[in-house]
Amino acid sequence: MLHRGRESTDGAGDGGPAVPMAWFYAEYIADELLRTGDLMPPTSVEFRAGRDALALTVFLSDTDGELPGIRVITQLETWLSLTAYDQPWQEWVHRRLDDLAADAAASGTGAPGPDLELAAEAWRWLRETELLAPDLNAVPGGGAAGEDEGPKVWTPAWQLGLPLGHLAIHLF
Repeated sequence: MLHRGRESTDGAGDGGPAVPMAWFYAEYIADELLRTGDLMPPTSVEFRAGRDALALTVFLSDTDGELPGIRVITQLETWLSLTAYDQPWQEWVHRRLDDLAADAAASGTGAPGPDLELAAEAWRWLRETELLAPDLNAVPGGGAAGEDEGPKVWTPAWQLGLPLGHLAIHLF
């Protein structure tokens, strides 16, 4: 049974505000993958970085305009390949966001929908937020310091969240 309330899921119909269901669903999938992996506390900023990176991957990889729904399992390999270390994920995200914005402009609606706005906001946060993380490029054997005592470097949130999301997919 379809629920028809005051809000619309696609911006059409009764004139109510559009609900960003595709973005919410992508966030839900990302959240579940990270919680299942139990890699970070859900209240940490690192968890948010992983969730946003994964949600962007899920949302932007949906080229048919329909999130996979029950087919999530079949998409895991795609998401793994997109989030792999040797892939230019950040360029792919930028290109997909630009393509979706151009599609929205070409459709005559003018402004991007709420899903795209939330995805762009997540990307902006991932790019502009820096997290203090272990310096993985530090000279090996530079000391016998523990994880919390080793060299640290400020890192864009996406660079920390992306491998966290990739690992969560592996652990799923």
